[in-house]
Amino acid sequence: MSHTILLLSGPNLNLLGDREPEVYGAGTLDDHVAAASAAAGRHGMAVEHHQSNEEGVLIDHIHRARGRCAAIVINPGAFTHYAWAIHDALAAFDGPVVELHLSNPNAREPWRHTSVVSPAATGTIAGFGAHGYELAVEAVARLLA
Repeated sequence: MSHTILLLSGPNLNLLGDREPEVYGAGTLDDHVAAASAAAGRHGMAVEHHQSNEEGVLIDHIHRARGRCAAIVINPGAFTHYAWAIHDALAAFDGPVVELHLSNPNAREPWRHTSVVSPAATGTIAGFGAHGYELAVEAVARLLA
């Protein structure tokens, strides 16, 4: 069995650290990936990370994870609210899927309250800032234990 967690980051997450730090914190995407990788290492797992501002690229990564990765952690960014194709790709993945958000979408603008990703996810971690990346990996490790 694979010990790889696919970590996917959606649109604009490459701007973390600069974009709205009052909402998303001061940590960069590299900081979050490092935290997830360290948490995975404590469980004998590895993280494979990809970021894209393009929906199709993320879908291709999900497809390639099938039969290869143990789990997926995805911060879909704004794709959360309308990317049914990402939902469908995640639904075809045979393993735990954790939806991750730095902020709590339900505490923000009304258009952010609907997630089309959640129905395809095993669970969602939202609103814990940078700590959410470690929480997501811990959840995966427990689900796979």
